[in-house]
Amino acid sequence: MGKPIILTGIRSNGDLTLGNYLGAMLPLAKLQARHANAYKFNMFVPDLHSFTTPINHQDLYSNTIRNLKMFIAAGLNTEHQETYIYRQSFIPAHAELTWILDCFVYFGELNRMTQFKDKSENKNTVSVGLFNYPVLMAADILLYGAQYVPVGEDQRQHLELARDIAIRMNNLFKSDLFIVPEAWNEQLKFAGLNKGVRIRSFKNPNKKMSKSVIDPGTILLTDDPEEASKKIMAATTDSVGEINFDFATQPGISNIIQIIALLRDVPLNEVIAQWQGKHSYGDLKQEAAELVHKFLTTFQQKTSQIEDSYVDELLNRDEALMRQVANAKLLEVQQLVGLRRN
Repeated sequence: MGKPIILTGIRSNGDLTLGNYLGAMLPLAKLQARHANAYKFNMFVPDLHSFTTPINHQDLYSNTIRNLKMFIAAGLNTEHQETYIYRQSFIPAHAELTWILDCFVYFGELNRMTQFKDKSENKNTVSVGLFNYPVLMAADILLYGAQYVPVGEDQRQHLELARDIAIRMNNLFKSDLFIVPEAWNEQLKFAGLNKGVRIRSFKNPNKKMSKSVIDPGTILLTDDPEEASKKIMAATTDSVGEINFDFATQPGISNIIQIIALLRDVPLNEVIAQWQGKHSYGDLKQEAAELVHKFLTTFQQKTSQIEDSYVDELLNRDEALMRQVANAKLLEVQQLVGLRRN
């Protein structure tokens, strides 16, 4: 057995948001720093997932390169010997394993997925890809035997489905075909979180900040820092008149407190203690606005200094290695289901 594998990825359609940075990119960089010598890191771009919602196809390829630059600017150490960066579509085994797994997944399981319900709500046409993409996500995980998959809270159901598929296939074929990824609670414990980070929209704090939905309350990592500050100062709060950290009753205020703690890199309780019981919403917003302005200015400068050629070199190197790993696992599956000679 080699080193355990940590796997994560983010779609390349659309612009990345402050929520993506605080909820996925920054935690990954910290996770890598903590476990650099004990684990392998698969940081991939699930570009096939991009088709599940309408996109500008002409921008997809360039978005992939740009978003990888942002991951590097967020602190991902690409010089680490056992960190692998690759694109899903450049490794055909992802798509082939998905079809095989489809035949062992039940319609009712996919129909219960909250993400599908949310993204298909009030839509006249919904693609089969949107319905089916949790199975592709399972293939992404199971091909490499990933034990830890630090995804957002909104992907919890999909992670559990990947576990169910692995257990089902192992039992059905009486084999140790797939490594079963750790359960949700163990994932959070490993990542050092009590619960998943979910950054909310500044306009509608009951909804997460999304890059796939047009929302004036979303801050993009490409936003002008001044405009981003204005979005925070105009953030929806409440009429309580007192600052408390409680997402159930004061989601807007709680969202801002959470963002302050993450950008200052201090425990959440420290920021709560600083603001609890105070009455000036404007001062709270001002602190968050200044932190976001400073962060975006620095982050955008770092991103602009990373050359396309450097990213291309990383991808070409790592995709050749990952094709070998994925093809070996796919062959095992093909043999067990009768597609290849044992």
